[in-house]
Amino acid sequence: MPKACDLKKGQVVDVNGQPCQVKLIDVKSPSSRGAQTLYKVRFSNVRTGQKVEGSYSGDNLLKEVDLLRRRASFLYREDDLFTFMDSEDYSQHMLSAEQLDEQVDYLTDGLEEIMLLLIEGQLAAIELPGSITMEITDTAPAIKGATAAGRTKPATLSSGLEIQVPEYLATGEQVKVNTTTGKFMSRV
Repeated sequence: MPKACDLKKGQVVDVNGQPCQVKLIDVKSPSSRGAQTLYKVRFSNVRTGQKVEGSYSGDNLLKEVDLLRRRASFLYREDDLFTFMDSEDYSQHMLSAEQLDEQVDYLTDGLEEIMLLLIEGQLAAIELPGSITMEITDTAPAIKGATAAGRTKPATLSSGLEIQVPEYLATGEQVKVNTTTGKFMSRV
């Protein structure tokens, strides 16, 4: 049973008897002495997709949901449905764009190392790998000697995701992106 202070984005816990996936954690540290740090957590109900919010002190215990994790890969997108293939038994599972929420921006054809989160045999959610590699499709021209300045510029990636990258990168280059924070990590 994880404490509220140990929650991580993507984790599935029991909230009021319903399996909910952690989407956003906001930590509020009060300035008065003796006051406890509050964790405002936004969840998404795994079954219904409904947004749920809760406030917890750091030592509140939350019950983790029993779920099966299976390794999978992303196959393709058809309209609003995304199809994933289980790497063990080759079964296919689908989720809608609404269920995936902001994870849609990180899905590219053939992406592997995805974890399917199954509750009672039904696909509830996915867990993305910690980082993924994507190609820059649109950005301002590269500036020579920009490595010393450490400044950034906006860049659009192959999935449509827009991130900040260093000025020395150009269109067509491969970059590694952190899926938790959505930030540039390195050039590949």
